[in-house]
Amino acid sequence: MKKNVSLSKVLPVLFAFFVMGFVDVVGISTSYVQNDFELSDSIANLLPMMVFLWFFVFSVPTGLLMNKLGRKNTVLLSMVITFFALMVPLIDYSFGMALLAFALLGIGNTILQVALNPLVSNVVSPDQLTSRLTLGQFIKAIASLLGPIIAGFAAVTLGNWRLLFPGFAVITFLSGVWLWIVPIPEEETIEQTTSFSEAFGLLKDHSILILFLGILFVVGVDVGMNTATPKFLMSRTGLPLEQAGLGTSLYFAARTAGALIGAIVLSRYSGLIFFRSSMFAAIGAMTIMLFSQNAMVILIMVAIIGFAIANIFSIIFSMALQKRPARGNEISGLMIMGVSGGAILPPVMGLAADAWGQTGSMLVILIGMFYLLVAAFVVKTEIPG
Repeated sequence: MKKNVSLSKVLPVLFAFFVMGFVDVVGISTSYVQNDFELSDSIANLLPMMVFLWFFVFSVPTGLLMNKLGRKNTVLLSMVITFFALMVPLIDYSFGMALLAFALLGIGNTILQVALNPLVSNVVSPDQLTSRLTLGQFIKAIASLLGPIIAGFAAVTLGNWRLLFPGFAVITFLSGVWLWIVPIPEEETIEQTTSFSEAFGLLKDHSILILFLGILFVVGVDVGMNTATPKFLMSRTGLPLEQAGLGTSLYFAARTAGALIGAIVLSRYSGLIFFRSSMFAAIGAMTIMLFSQNAMVILIMVAIIGFAIANIFSIIFSMALQKRPARGNEISGLMIMGVSGGAILPPVMGLAADAWGQTGSMLVILIGMFYLLVAAFVVKTEIPG
């Protein structure tokens, strides 16, 4: 069914994706907190774990909560939690309070991701859902890229890296107010209340299960590429860490460009064909990487992989919502629970690296890519652009 799309309703929903990107500041924050309190790597890594943990714990409950509160109100709840999370380091700065801040940020971001993605379907027509979700991921990527830049500016110019938090808090507040004052239509039919067992029972649908695992693998591949690319470059080319680290920046830049272009392409062409083509490109680039010793070739392949992977999350999410639209809230919870894959694949990569070097680590990513390619052909549900 076609919706009368109003730009005034679409814009505040899309802008909320910018707030979604604030959670990625945990990466650069971990380095600053570790330096401030002279922490070991294992202790400092509790910060990012605080974020991933809540995706596993709160995703499905949030999907059920949306049945009672509605999608817009659930997004507003996430904004409130995110705002307070960003204020915590300003009220009291200690390692314990930093853990609390990122726990709250993780909870807020989990609720935001579960509720915001299906809320997009309330303000756009079905044939534009995939492209608008991809546009949202592009907006999120901008916030992710700006986080380290703002933190560096605050540290060098203003003398305190934590000054990025009040700026993010203000943006979160304004985003929440904008969304609150704009009337967003809820679903025409209220979804019946479901239990945990009924929500997880949706995984009995083979297509939903395949797509859930697809989210798990695409997030695992994404996090794996972020962490493994510098190590792979160092082992293959002998580059120092300072230069090899540029590989991760290139990957992020390519993903951002891929999301922007994907938002345009997916508004015109089949998402399923785009899914398949992207995975062929990613697997081809990874294969070339595994046989290359040249830094330039490896960097080009890293960029191709980042570009190809950029839209897969949005495509899979859209496929799941289109597959069972009457259970959009619960399915959104299940799909976002798959984001915890970012904490699953990297340890497996570490074991493979210990056994076979950095090539083994990349082979784990390649296996994840092959799963996504198979999923693109096994799931029969066609998705609109």
